[in-house]
Amino acid sequence: MRVGMNLLLWTMHVTEAHFPVLARLKQVGFDGVEVPLSHGDGTHYRAVRRELDNLGLACTTALVEDPVANAISPDPAVRKAAVERQRWAIEMTAVLGGGILNGEFHTPRLPPTGQVEEERMRAADVFRQTAEIARLVGVHLAIEYLNRFESYFLTTAADTRSLVKRVDHSNFGMMYDTFHAHIEEKDPTAAIAAAAEDLIHVHISENDRGIPGTGQVRWSETFGALRRVGYDGWLTIESFSRAMPDLAAAMRIWRDVFPEPDDVSTQGVRFIRKQWAAAGEPAQASSQLDLRQTR
Repeated sequence: MRVGMNLLLWTMHVTEAHFPVLARLKQVGFDGVEVPLSHGDGTHYRAVRRELDNLGLACTTALVEDPVANAISPDPAVRKAAVERQRWAIEMTAVLGGGILNGEFHTPRLPPTGQVEEERMRAADVFRQTAEIARLVGVHLAIEYLNRFESYFLTTAADTRSLVKRVDHSNFGMMYDTFHAHIEEKDPTAAIAAAAEDLIHVHISENDRGIPGTGQVRWSETFGALRRVGYDGWLTIESFSRAMPDLAAAMRIWRDVFPEPDDVSTQGVRFIRKQWAAAGEPAQASSQLDLRQTR
């Protein structure tokens, strides 16, 4: 298991200005960071990777949906744009040395069309293509489900696992985010157990998007379930502030939910390691993808 910190708490585009943040995260005990991908080329991300390597930090990456590059659109040109956008993100992930690209890059946050079955067929076709692109550079895609207030397309672990099975590619799996699961799953233990075979990434996010362990998420059940299924991948903190107004509005962050961003990271990493230890030893046998060697 490795503990990561999603850099969306500070920025949507990591630059040299954020290198002191990386150093602080290394100092307080993180194994790596999650780099949000919005724009930039290989030259830019090679510079970020050099700093990560200098600090001894590993990384994952995150990509969000885009209305003009929509994997479920009925328009073939828009779906092609989705493939190309994911191709860029996969390539930048490889440049960074990351093993996992995750996010809700399945569909923009639009009203339901009433054609979910057709949309899932289209999405599976897009993801089959991009999973093969990812395989060629050693990257795995971890698709994320959202709560019903943010998406209609994937809202439960069961929905997401069904899509993963439809894609049927070794480099395409799913993510479990405790914030969304807190809203949608009746039983986190059962949800994790059912998804275990395809679960390759986990976001640790409190019910108010604040400091993990200070809210209502059923943490002991969650960590216990992850250990029982033999999960041994990233546990990455995802939290949001009002520092970036556009992102805060999209995440519905209308008030401060913690004193300072550093409180999320310093308290969060201690909380995760304590909870993980308390949950006991992981299962010896698991069919879950072993990602310990992915950067």
